[in-house]
Parts: sequence; C-alpha cells; structure tokens
Amino acid sequence: QIQVTLQFPPSVTLHYRPKRDYLLPLLHLVQVTRNNWHKLISSVMTAKSTPPQIAGLALHRRWVLWYDNPRTKPEGIDWKENLKQCGSFSTAEEFWEVFNNVKPASQLNIGTNYHIFVDGVTPMWEDPANQKGGKFVLTMQKRDSKAGKCDEWWLFTALAIIGETMDKAGNEICGAVVSIRKSQDRIALWLKSCDREACVQVGLRWKKALEVSNKTSLKYHSHKAAAASGHSFKNEVLFDI
Repeated sequence: QIQVTLQFPPSVTLHYRPKRDYLLPLLHLVQVTRNNWHKLISSVMTAKSTPPQIAGLALHRRWVLWYDNPRTKPEGIDWKENLKQCGSFSTAEEFWEVFNNVKPASQLNIGTNYHIFVDGVTPMWEDPANQKGGKFVLTMQKRDSKAGKCDEWWLFTALAIIGETMDKAGNEICGAVVSIRKSQDRIALWLKSCDREACVQVGLRWKKALEVSNKTSLKYHSHKAAAASGHSFKNEVLFDI
C-alpha cells in the first residue's frame, strides 16, 4: 500500500491510503477528526485554487453536476427542460473547481436539487440506465441539516461515488441527489437495479462512508414506482438497512 499525505489550507492534514491504481483524495477513506471537519469544509469552500497535491488526479469516469428548481419551471415546460448542467469533471482538480463554484446544498432554495451523475446518464427515472433501478434515501431533519450535516453528507457522498469505492462491481451506481425541502432534506443514492443483495452491499458502504449512526435507516425505493406515482419519496419501501 501507498500512503499519501495531503495538505489542505489552513493546515488540515489528511491521510489517504489508495485502494486502486489511480489516486483520489477521498475524504471517507482518510482519517479526519470531527473537530477538524468545519475547518476542512471552510477551507474547501473558500479555497481559491485546488491544492497542488491533488491537481490532475484522474477519476475513473466523467461525472456531471446538475441543478434544478421545479418551482421556477414555466407552465407547459417539461421537467427535463428545467435541468441545468453546472459543470462536468473527470479529474479531482476539475471536481473541486465545479464544487467550489456553486452554492453549498444547505443554501439552496426550498424545492431545489443538486444531482451528480455519470456522464451520459440523465438524473431522470426514465433514463435507460435508471429505469430498472432505484434509490437509497437518507432523510435528515432541518435542525441537523442546519447544523452542517447536509453539506457534510453531500460532500462525502459526492467523493464516495466519484471515487468508485462503494461499488465493487463498478457498474451499480448511477449518481446521487441532494434535495432541499421545507421540513426535511434528503440525499438519495441512485442504483441501476433493485437486486436486494447488490444494493444492500452498496448501501452499507455508503452508511460507513458517512459515519451515520446505527439507528439511521436508509430506505430503498424503485424508480418504477416513483414514475407510476409521480412522487420521488412517497412510495413503497422495497427494503431498508
């Protein structure tokens, strides 16, 4: 194994041991104390340039960050037309350039969403890559979201999916969505199938990456049911972990 030490301003040191032949500073694989978390988030959000130690590190695939606000959709316009691309990235440097130049999820208006998906996959139930799949949903109360959990878990989720470490087969994860709502915020991990065994393995790794408590439940919903009902979250739970 190789050990890489990364230096993030202001003097926050992360230790990462890569599991693949390409290097990526995944925060869920590094040892960061919770006392350093807010310093880390602050430095990442305000950094004027990407730390030179991670510049140019290639991701396994290209990803796209999308944004949508259904409340601003003109009448008669298809929902897909309301989806806007904020940027795409295939290296660690490009990821930080995109991520640092959009509002933190917690500062979005009620009803809006960010989506990070594999390039070529649209964040819609009807996309061929999504049709037979579903999503794990992590729900957080507003008090936890305002205390920093929304931004923390969204960043950790983004880094986990682009690092390709939660899906051993490498073909199950399509993307992730953070949804800002009035009473609760949600993060959803979209998978290609509804195969319980395959999905549970990914879901358990996601829980580990986020360091959520054992009491936290991730519920899995199928996209087929969502498309039939027209609701993203008010559908039958296939299984939970």
